[in-house]
Amino acid sequence: MLTIELSTFRRVGTRIRTFARVVRRPAATRSETSVRGRILMPMTTFRITPRGAFSLAETALFGFGHRAESTFDGTMRLAFCRDDLRGQVGVALTESGGDVVGEIWGLPPGGDVEAVRVQVARIVSLDHDATGYERVAAADPVVAPVLAAAPGLRPVLFHSPYEAAAWSVLSLRWSRRQASAVRERFAREHGRVFDVAGHEVAAFPTPAQVLEVGEFRGIPELKMQRLHGVARAALAGTFDVAGLRDADPSDADAALQAIPGIGPFSSALIRLRSTGAADAVVDSEKNLAEIVGTRYGLDGPATDEQLVRIAEGWRPFRTWVAVLLRAASGRVGERNGRAA
Repeated sequence: MLTIELSTFRRVGTRIRTFARVVRRPAATRSETSVRGRILMPMTTFRITPRGAFSLAETALFGFGHRAESTFDGTMRLAFCRDDLRGQVGVALTESGGDVVGEIWGLPPGGDVEAVRVQVARIVSLDHDATGYERVAAADPVVAPVLAAAPGLRPVLFHSPYEAAAWSVLSLRWSRRQASAVRERFAREHGRVFDVAGHEVAAFPTPAQVLEVGEFRGIPELKMQRLHGVARAALAGTFDVAGLRDADPSDADAALQAIPGIGPFSSALIRLRSTGAADAVVDSEKNLAEIVGTRYGLDGPATDEQLVRIAEGWRPFRTWVAVLLRAASGRVGERNGRAA
């Protein structure tokens, strides 16, 4: 059941609201309005009730892909291609009464609010019940203090497999900072820019928009060709979320690696960090191997076999625990976060 909160007119710098609960009825949106030269796109809202601990602050400050926020003002701002890959939306997330409230900008009249809600839930890992995750962490002397140091931290994902693949080819052999800067310019010039809760946020171009770009300053010709390949694969259905998540990993990897510029590392990144997979096999990750080797008292970095064996205790949240250790193990001293 989806409960939708409807907002009244939004003025610059001021928010005036009335609330209505709508059950199984289309959500209303405001007409596009200009106020003092600013465009207020049609907007509606949705709510998600977290199951288990969740911290919006941890989520907003989770550095990943092009995201590198250093401050949190109570709102997490997103702009992304919708899963149908036909357009973009902007979303502002806040917390209210234990729920996460999402405000949507740019959804066409009659647009699918539920589809946006589902996509956002996946992006911030609110599509899973985390109570089991907390039990898994509590049972592991290495994982427990790390989660305690980052309460409510869940994996933050790429907006979609399509955007994960685009990032993979764009960032190859570049620093994250360089790739983020080029992606931002590309999104602003060829995607869509939203004023989300008082801040401009640029959404990456849709596949159709990418294919309209012949060349772009800062993107080498080969990378542009590979972005075109990603866009064509997206239009062919290669990046279907459920298809990639539910497929045999070797089959999914083979399909992804058929795209020029997508190798084994990138295909695993797309599968594990954009589809909502919570319990995939954990191996072949250098940074994780080093962390596990240190924290679990091994002679050196964990081998693939050791990673697989240790991660058995993390079921059914092997992917989540792996992300947690990479993201937050540095907050815990080695003495306090080591297996006995």
